[in-house]
Amino acid sequence: MSNQTTKTLRDSAAIRWTALLLLALAMFCAYIFMDILSPIKDLMQEHRGWDSASFGRMQGAEVFLNVYVFFLIFAGIILDKMGVRFTAVLSGAVMLLGGIIKYYAISESFIGTDLEAWFTTHLNWNGELPIIGPILPFVDGMPASAKLAALGFMFFGCGCEMAGITVSRGIVKWFKGRETALAMGSEMALARLGVATCMIFSPYFAKLGGEINVDNSVKFGVVLLCIALMMFIVYFFMDRKLDMQTGEAEEKDDEFKLSDLGKIFTSLGFWLVALLCVLYYSAIFPFQKYAVNMLQCNLTLNPAEPGTFWGGDVVTWVQYALMLIVAAASFSSNFIKNNRALKYCLMSLAVVTLVAYCYMGYMRGTAETIFAVFPLLAVAITPILGNYVDHKGKAASMLMLGSILLVVCHLTFAFVLPAFKGDAVGGTIIAYVTILVLGASFSLVPAALWPSVPKLVDEKIIGSAYAAIFWIQNIGLGLFPALIGIVLNNTNETGRAAHELDYTWALVMLAALGIAALLISIYLRAVDKRKGYGLEEPNIK
Repeated sequence: MSNQTTKTLRDSAAIRWTALLLLALAMFCAYIFMDILSPIKDLMQEHRGWDSASFGRMQGAEVFLNVYVFFLIFAGIILDKMGVRFTAVLSGAVMLLGGIIKYYAISESFIGTDLEAWFTTHLNWNGELPIIGPILPFVDGMPASAKLAALGFMFFGCGCEMAGITVSRGIVKWFKGRETALAMGSEMALARLGVATCMIFSPYFAKLGGEINVDNSVKFGVVLLCIALMMFIVYFFMDRKLDMQTGEAEEKDDEFKLSDLGKIFTSLGFWLVALLCVLYYSAIFPFQKYAVNMLQCNLTLNPAEPGTFWGGDVVTWVQYALMLIVAAASFSSNFIKNNRALKYCLMSLAVVTLVAYCYMGYMRGTAETIFAVFPLLAVAITPILGNYVDHKGKAASMLMLGSILLVVCHLTFAFVLPAFKGDAVGGTIIAYVTILVLGASFSLVPAALWPSVPKLVDEKIIGSAYAAIFWIQNIGLGLFPALIGIVLNNTNETGRAAHELDYTWALVMLAALGIAALLISIYLRAVDKRKGYGLEEPNIK
């Protein structure tokens, strides 16, 4: 009888997984909004006058306050002081505020207003300034809509970063001593599906009804941010009830302390991981924002005729359903241990459905549906790689392999894919394979990188080390979207059509980041061998 009275909400598998679902769905919505304009870069150039540099600066503005006003560190302090549920609701509200500002900037309602005139004549900073030029979110020549959208994206970025660390803390709170790794992997998988969802539905809403309305895409994203806030509010009440049952104060991680900086910044292991992190992620996340337009420029696409099945609305939903089947079947197959027939059946279903999805993408002839396969292989193999590192080790070797794949993929996009211009079938196959391999690389590095940090820095400063690594990572995530746009502007004639840009040098720049990451990973492996960090050893002994 006493056992029954001491049970709490998290003792119920259904309820704790419901809590996880609320948090994961909120991040799923946030990830969709994060890249909501990425698949329609060409439409933003044609209908709002955003050239590549303006587009890149707006995209890079997401992390501006997190990095240069240190909001990333303040977010951690807020979480420590106020707890999970308050910070979750606050982060949802801040994301929504930023989303509404961005929507207004892109909407027809903004055009011709006094506010548009003010943004046109103000915030015209000199983008050619040395060193800081590429990081400026507002520069002379940017359309007023891009400036205001950048301001809204800054607020969204603050809320999104705060939400990210809050969700991780919430998962630990509900799953401590239980399926923590599985819960975190599941949340990450669902969040990454947000990228694919964005690629499919952002152009769909922008072209809904046969007319181009780019603000419809952002409106769709704002609705999702409203849903995210509602998810956090429901979670608030669940979390409060859990605390009332346990009578415990919310658990807190070690706070970020300025006194820790000396220990962190004098650690060779920290700098190797931090540099590897910023180089690798700077070649992935900023690339996502340009990937669809890059495919539009390097592939021969034959868009389906409107009014046909392949050019209609129904096929969008069918293809999205296939994508969800691929993700669910491949991800769940990793956790079936005692039924090999069922495991192989799910794997076969995932492969067959993936082929069907790719065929539909080819028949539709749209770049966004082709790039949407990017997270699917990552969702499938992330649990495998995490389990391998836990039981077999080889983290340093996996970092090297991930960097090599990154370089190969970007060089393929730069030189091999354009060579197949004119060959719709061959180019599409190469694009699909390269995108899937890039997704695999995207799983290799995180699976090996983050579990390695505790082996490289003192246990007492792990929390502070992670915060510092995230801060350094965000520098790259803010810098390289702008740099890609600047490179595109400087290597293409002014006024060149959005579907005719030359991406060669922008992709070479991203490949160079991969080469630098590879060199650091090789050095890290050598240092590990000399100092005995244990990166090649399993996490579970």
